Formats: sequence, C-alpha cells, structure tokens
Amino acid sequence: MYVTHLECSLTGERYPANQPHNLSAAGKPLLVRYDFDRVRQTLTRESLAARPQGMWKWRELLPLAEGVAPVSLGEPETPIIPLTMTGRKSGASDLLVKDEGRLPTGSFKARGLTMAVSMARQFGITSVALPTNGNAGAALAAYAARAGMEAVVVCPAETPEINVRETAAYGARVWVADGQIDECGRLIREGAAEGRWFDCSTLKEPYRIEGKKVMGLELVEQLGWKVPDAIFYPTGGGTGLIGMWKAFDELEAVGLIGSERPRMYAIQASGCAPMVRAFERGEEFAERWENAATVATGIRVPSAVGDFLILRAVRESGGAAIAVEEQDILQAVEDAARDDGMLLCPEGGAVLAGWRTALDRGLVGRDETALLFNCANGNKYPLPDASRRLKLFEARAENL
Repeated sequence: MYVTHLECSLTGERYPANQPHNLSAAGKPLLVRYDFDRVRQTLTRESLAARPQGMWKWRELLPLAEGVAPVSLGEPETPIIPLTMTGRKSGASDLLVKDEGRLPTGSFKARGLTMAVSMARQFGITSVALPTNGNAGAALAAYAARAGMEAVVVCPAETPEINVRETAAYGARVWVADGQIDECGRLIREGAAEGRWFDCSTLKEPYRIEGKKVMGLELVEQLGWKVPDAIFYPTGGGTGLIGMWKAFDELEAVGLIGSERPRMYAIQASGCAPMVRAFERGEEFAERWENAATVATGIRVPSAVGDFLILRAVRESGGAAIAVEEQDILQAVEDAARDDGMLLCPEGGAVLAGWRTALDRGLVGRDETALLFNCANGNKYPLPDASRRLKLFEARAENL
C-alpha cells in the first residue's frame, strides 16, 4: 500500500491507516498521506498513458490496498467539452466544462462513494449511511448494493423526487425528513455512535475526498499536463474542491507537474452562501447559513465540516467565493442547452453563472482558460415543459 498514514487537516495529528476512522480528535477531516518516493517509481506520464482509462488508473495515489479490487461500476474518465457558443457570447475564447454527469448514477458523487465503499468493504464494514440532498444517496446505495452492504439514507424533503426513488431502487432504506441536510446528519451520527452503521457523510470519513480528487488528476492529464487558469466549482460540502487542491500538490510531489496552480472559485447560491460570507469577511471558519434555499439542491449545505479547507484553497490559489442568484442559475442552464447542446444540472448552471459574474467583476480574463464543473446529468432534475400540444387529425406540417 502506498499510504503512510492519515493526518488531521487542522492539527496535523497522525492516525494509523489500517483501521476505519471518521473525524479526528479535533472534530476535523482526516487526510490520506502517501509515500511519494515509492509512488514516483511507477506513476509516470508514460505509465499512465499505457493504462486503460478510468479513475482506477491512478491507483498509486488512491488508498485501496494493493491487490484488492475496488467496488466499481466502471467509472470512466469524464470528457472536457468546449462551450464554444456560450463563451463566445460573453467574448471568451476558452470556456470548458468537465461533464461529471457521465459517471455511474449520473453524478460526480460516484467518484467519492466508489472509494468510500471500497475502503469500507476492505475494513469489513457491512452497513453504511449518510444524509444527502440527492446524488450522494443514490451513489452510496448503488455501490453498497454492488458490495453487498446495507445502506441507510436520510434526505431533506426538498430533495428531487427522482433522486429519492433512484436511491430506493438500489435497495437502500430511504427516509425523507423535514429540515436541512446538516440536520438530517444528526440521525446518521447517532446511529453510527450506536454501532448501527458507518457514517459516510461528506468529509466525515477520509476516503470520499480521495475519489473526488481524481477530477484534478484527470483534468491535468487531459489538458496536456497543464492546469487551467481558473476552475469554477459548485460548492456545498466542498469535497471536490478540497480534493482537487490536494491532487495538484500530490502531482507536484511525484514530479508530474510543477508549482503552477489554477485559481479556485467556489460557487454558491445566494440563498445558501456560508463560504461566500466567510470569504468576504476574511474569516477562517463559516457560520451556519439559516433558512437555506436554492433550486441547486446539491449546494444547499448550510454548514460544512471542511469549511476552513475550502476557504484555504480559495485564498491560497488567488481565487474567490462567489454567490449567484436563482434567476441567473436557471438562465445559465437554458443558455448552455440552447447554445451548445449541453444540458447542465442546476449546480452546473450555478457554476456558469459564477463564471459570468467573475467576468463582470474582472476576476477572470476573457482570454483565460476557465474550466467549469457540471456535477450531474441535467436529466436528473425537473425541467420546464416548453412543448406545445396539437390534434393530429387537424395538424399540418406547414403549421409546425
């Protein structure tokens, strides 16, 4: 195994990697650390190019023990697609989107949960649970089913119905509750403390971040071993943003890139923007956001245990945290579909709206390479009905 130990993200306290963990003694996320000297011996640009595509090609920088098969549903390398017309309408020349909706269960949550469930199985865990706004619950349920595990999921009442039904279809025990995702998390914590299941909540175990960081590993290779000028990322719990920032450091540590880094932009909805508020106030930690509300349910996260890691990555990179309005989210979804044939999920719409806001504020140049993240398949969310009705016996083609 290439892992040396786990480390508290706040205090640096070390923990053994050969047993399951949740948060550190300080109540903060644990980060996986690797033996980079050993990784360098086999992980090279040439060796990677010779391997089959997919997230497991990065095995030396993933925590699963050597020789242990992952719990997998065939996680592919997701494409980077130019948003040519969308960018051109804003005068930009290099606007890209990494489409995570191509993953199993239709969202980037598959990356984190394939890793978390794989590690849980390695440790002999038989029951897993988490609170979810939708896509994480579906991914947990799918991978738990694949591993022969029990899954328990608690969703806020505003979770899209398709996500609730999808999660149940995989055999999970699904509960829909009043309240926000962090409030649903109380039940998961209580059950975990009683030994009923293992808590796989965002950043409350060390391995979802390791799966999510593959987004950063992938995009660098896809862009010819270069980082983009800016990354715009939909931010609720922030696992992916934190993971990518970790990935860039690890790529440098094994000699695959240099010290260059993209500016990281954490995008939130104005109806739930605790990171934006903390960023603007210059605070290290973010207060809970009361009465959270947004159509982009995936980023409706009032409080995040990794708040300081999100803010640290944004500030160290020279980026920013940006809040966008609901009408701008919906308009961005409509625009990308109409102009580029790209159906973004609402969180992806928030990211496009955030990039437009950054352009207006002069935070990103129109000639810079900006990489947006579409975190889920847009078909998983309710869409407005813009169709028209006709009676076939009266209809003529000339009237269509």
